[in-house]
Amino acid sequence: MIRLLFALIAFFMSVMVSLYAQSTNRPQEPVAPLPYLVEEVSFLNTKENFKLAGTLTLPKNQKNPPIAILISGSGPQNRDSEVKSFNHRPFLVLSDYLTRNGIAVLRYDDRGVGESKGVFKAATTHDFADDAESAVAYLKTRKDIIDTNQIGLIGHSEGGIIGAIASSRNKDIAFFISLAGPGTDGKEVLLTQSRKSLELKKVPADVIDFNEMLSNGIYTIVQKEPDSLSIANSTRKFFLDKKKEFPKNLMLAQINDAVIDQQIKAITDKWLMNFIKTDPKPYFSKISCPFLALNGSKDIQVLSKLNLNGIKDALKDSKNNDVEIKELEGFNHLFQEAQTGSVEEYSKIEVTFSEKAMIIIKNWILKRF
Repeated sequence: MIRLLFALIAFFMSVMVSLYAQSTNRPQEPVAPLPYLVEEVSFLNTKENFKLAGTLTLPKNQKNPPIAILISGSGPQNRDSEVKSFNHRPFLVLSDYLTRNGIAVLRYDDRGVGESKGVFKAATTHDFADDAESAVAYLKTRKDIIDTNQIGLIGHSEGGIIGAIASSRNKDIAFFISLAGPGTDGKEVLLTQSRKSLELKKVPADVIDFNEMLSNGIYTIVQKEPDSLSIANSTRKFFLDKKKEFPKNLMLAQINDAVIDQQIKAITDKWLMNFIKTDPKPYFSKISCPFLALNGSKDIQVLSKLNLNGIKDALKDSKNNDVEIKELEGFNHLFQEAQTGSVEEYSKIEVTFSEKAMIIIKNWILKRF
């Protein structure tokens, strides 16, 4: 899932996931005995020479089913795409549903998470695309259980960009589904999610506007500067200049050298720098396999209209005749039916992944394979 980042407001306002009134009932999680085959697998990222571990689920009594590889969003996540503070395991639920309906699924722990080797810290979106392609390469060797010409990707949130990168350069990928995936660059994703989240928290408009001005300035520095040292120097100068420009601003009054150092440390994180600099449109424009994009209208982390329009514009150059782009009314970032879409709602909603959304995914795949 795309990380919620607030460039400055976080220093004087706590922005945390609410754990009170959390629902513990998760009716969609599968319970043994399961009506399909489960195989624990591992495969090699040959580029960096480490093993990734995952779970392969296969429909019973079905020869050569199509298979989907699930790609998680940002932050270290296990094969179930589990965020413990939300008490949901979306990939466990999605893989169970698809496999029960004739679609094999491979889901795997992120590098450095669970049983997977490698190092998560400092890995970028492009590195995670290498991991996804390693999963494809592994499945190409499994002619004993699947149709190796029907291997596809399903990426959630940042997984949408990861899947786009992999699909744009790998002709072995037979289909790609982006779920709540970005269609614009990282700067725009972070600015819009911050604004929407703060609006839901009833933060005064002038404070939101000022925070956005500062955030935009910092993200623009990241996009323009060539390396972390240049970004650090320009960011420090930016803050000091703004303090002089707005000497009475209460937010800037709290920005001292220590806070600036914290901001520089955050903004020069390798993953974040890469994310802000990455524009997914060139990758979407090169996707030639069947492609489906789904985003929820109440998603406050990857705003649906902005990002679906970005994907749609990019695909005009792809000459891809099998493209479907849908906004799902009332769905949040996790594809739950939500009231506001706020992060605080995630844990309170019992449904992990709406069956209405999963039916769309299942029908789209089975119509083609």
